[in-house]
Amino acid sequence: MEEFQNQFNDLLEIAKYAASEAGQFLANCPSESRFVEKNLRRDSKLLADRESEKIILDILSSQSDYSILTEEAGLVKNSPQLASNDPFWVVDPLDGGVNFSRYMPMCCTSIGLWSGKDPLLGVVYDFNRGEMFSGIANSLSTLDGQRIEVSATRHIEDAILCTGFPVNTDFSNRNLSDFVHYVSDYKKVRLMGSAALSLAYVACGRADAYIEEDIMLWDIAAGLALIIGAGGRFNLASGRHKWSYKVYASNKSILKKDA
Repeated sequence: MEEFQNQFNDLLEIAKYAASEAGQFLANCPSESRFVEKNLRRDSKLLADRESEKIILDILSSQSDYSILTEEAGLVKNSPQLASNDPFWVVDPLDGGVNFSRYMPMCCTSIGLWSGKDPLLGVVYDFNRGEMFSGIANSLSTLDGQRIEVSATRHIEDAILCTGFPVNTDFSNRNLSDFVHYVSDYKKVRLMGSAALSLAYVACGRADAYIEEDIMLWDIAAGLALIIGAGGRFNLASGRHKWSYKVYASNKSILKKDA
């Protein structure tokens, strides 16, 4: 057991190093890195996405043998086959890219390690604030080395919910009406534009719950590991697209039954 824990600690340090190196680049990158290479209807792809991803890929691939799923490059296999329970890295090199392009400081680098549909560990680095969230699922989550825990909020009417509208959102009138009805139970609703930071904020008790539909795995992989390490829990259901999911995460007291 101790050897297993030491291995996770070593892998966590690799992820923290990769997230930090990419984050420091993003915090100090030249203005041309904010150039929009592809302007999608509800998203933008920046040069900085690829630059940050290269930094992370180089570090992870040189210091571990696990395959890597990234937002930009897809699944990069370090082995000929990836079995269903094999650990693999999940990387979002720049979560909150549109915020980043407009100089809004709600963005981060995000690296998780998963096995199947189970988070093993995660790192979310807020390079604007210099905050490093890291955690090993079912063990411990920290912020800059100090232990963090989910909030003690017990009732939905007292809770702050983080959510958003990812690229794959269904904006039909019925879906939006259901969404408004759902979130009206909460005291406050916050849309930060970064799923990874939203989950990190739930993990450290700044917010109480998080929900999104059809959110991509690389947006939530690290954050869900933080949630578990901080004493929270989550529900995960397959979305309409490959690697997309419906996610609800919170402390254990206010997990909605219909989420």
